[in-house]
Amino acid sequence: MKLLITEKPSVAMEFAKALKLNINRKDGFIESGNWIITWCVGHLVTMSYPEVYDEKLKYWTLDTLPFIPEEFKYEIIPNVQKQFNIVQSLLQRDDVEEIYNAGDSGREGEYIQRLVFMMAKPNPKAKMKRVWIDSQTEEEILRGIKEAKDMSEYDSLSDSAYLRAKEDYLIGINFSRLLSIIFGRRIAKDINEEKVSISVGRVMTCVLGMVVAREREIKNFVKTKYYKIIGEFGEENNSLKAEWKVTEKSRVYNSPLLYNENGFKKEEDAKKFILSLKDKKAVITELKKSKQKENAPLLFNLAEIQNECTKVFKIKPDETLEIIQELYEKKLVTYPRTDARVLSTAIAKEIGKNLNGLFKNFRDEEIKSYIQKMIDEKYSTNLVKTKYVNDSKITDHYAIIPTGQGFENYDKLSDLKKDVYKLIVRRFIAIFYPQAEYNKINITIEVDNEQFISSGKVCIKQGFLEVLKNRIKEDDEENPLEVFNNLKKGQEINILNYNTKDSETTPPSRYNSGGMVLAMENAGKLIEDEELREQIKGAGIGTSATRGEIIKKLERIKYININSKTQIITPTAKGEAIYDIVNKSIPDMLNPDLTASWEKGLDMVAKKEIEPQIFMDKLEKYIYSKINKLVIR
Repeated sequence: MKLLITEKPSVAMEFAKALKLNINRKDGFIESGNWIITWCVGHLVTMSYPEVYDEKLKYWTLDTLPFIPEEFKYEIIPNVQKQFNIVQSLLQRDDVEEIYNAGDSGREGEYIQRLVFMMAKPNPKAKMKRVWIDSQTEEEILRGIKEAKDMSEYDSLSDSAYLRAKEDYLIGINFSRLLSIIFGRRIAKDINEEKVSISVGRVMTCVLGMVVAREREIKNFVKTKYYKIIGEFGEENNSLKAEWKVTEKSRVYNSPLLYNENGFKKEEDAKKFILSLKDKKAVITELKKSKQKENAPLLFNLAEIQNECTKVFKIKPDETLEIIQELYEKKLVTYPRTDARVLSTAIAKEIGKNLNGLFKNFRDEEIKSYIQKMIDEKYSTNLVKTKYVNDSKITDHYAIIPTGQGFENYDKLSDLKKDVYKLIVRRFIAIFYPQAEYNKINITIEVDNEQFISSGKVCIKQGFLEVLKNRIKEDDEENPLEVFNNLKKGQEINILNYNTKDSETTPPSRYNSGGMVLAMENAGKLIEDEELREQIKGAGIGTSATRGEIIKKLERIKYININSKTQIITPTAKGEAIYDIVNKSIPDMLNPDLTASWEKGLDMVAKKEIEPQIFMDKLEKYIYSKINKLVIR
């Protein structure tokens, strides 16, 4: 017999259908022919609390810290004990010759199943195999079973998963207890609560630090007014506006009157400067015409789609993940918990199947029209040598794309879920469309050695922007290109007037929930530019699977507030108080680079670049050093 274990009952049913089994569902499993299929229901096993090791550890005291057991204890979660017993009995059956681990294809999915195997002690004679799939289509499920590797090939991923759990467990228990014992009463008094338990987490505390630090930047920001000078040149009915900018030739170069290179500190000084230009001639000293081309953006990974959904639909990252997880389980999209924004060479060669499936089966006329145009205009679907295909940038899974299947489930989706699906489809189709093209003109006008700069830009070929309509940038309203048509370098141009323009410095923006996910992915840096984001991407804070949950937890324990309409994040008084305590006692817990380095270490274990024990030794040393610094022995 062959035993296959999935992450949940609905997934088990998809495997059973793909294998063409007679679905004779029993209590907690399916058995048909030579196959048995059973399932977990999320986590069946968890790490034991300290009091399981020793009853005395139920009480939080400094003399019991640090708590680092030589051997970790695990237990069955009481409310899923029945399903664990069923899975265990199946794993131990004498007639089971092959066991297929078909858990979620990621680190956390590996951990869930490995815990079960560790506690259930499967039939030692059975071969253990790992099914790794990118979507839940029948074709992909059958491929995953056929190409299942020996489970030992995923041991390093399992090691990384165990270490992640141990790290979060040890940091959470030791530092939460430590700071609660030392500072709990003080915080309770400060925020008018009877009792406060301080919750500290490897990722959670770092994210709180990012929110509080940004909020204080904003609160401490002092707006500064300054005054720009705008010149209007040309003819009454065909004029252009240009902004003055200081250069080395300017009479006010390095002057203390200036706030910056294009503004004065005081309006009266700006107006005096304007008077000094009276009756001077204006000459065009530079006129540059250029064409700009822009490629479609890279495909969605989880962080990018979470950020997009926050901007477009004002929903939280964990809600986006729930929606895409459902789309995945309904076979509509590929695996959601991915960090990659590109495709593998192998999938790129087969991409026509996805497009054909969309065109033939998706009953959305607008989407069909985009694919029809691809056919009519003979747009290439050969992606292999494009930036959208890069095997080196894929670890476990490629980017989120539509499978071209699952449309029997589409009509039952809510409008929001349909809209999220269409976002993924549009981003996917856009990569086959040509570049967007712009005409751009930059002009420099000189008046008595003072320079005025102006530009104009217009989209002349929409290309991929036709598909991604929300990305179309408006043409320059102040200076449409027609204004520049008859202008030439060296030409004298009429001066119509000069005006001062009030301007002021602006504070940094607060994070919204989607932007926070992006900042976490980029180790605390909120980078708006997509290309730059991709270039500097390294080890982030948390993982694609956990970032939304971290934000959700901070809100649940009332360390942050998230505005339901705008998704803007602000810290609570409690969150700020906890930040101050951590900043005073264990400040590096707030450092995104340090938190990212821990995640990098886990990644190195998964890639077999370091031994698990090296990571564990470093973790234990870190915990001892922080506790010894705060506790006088």
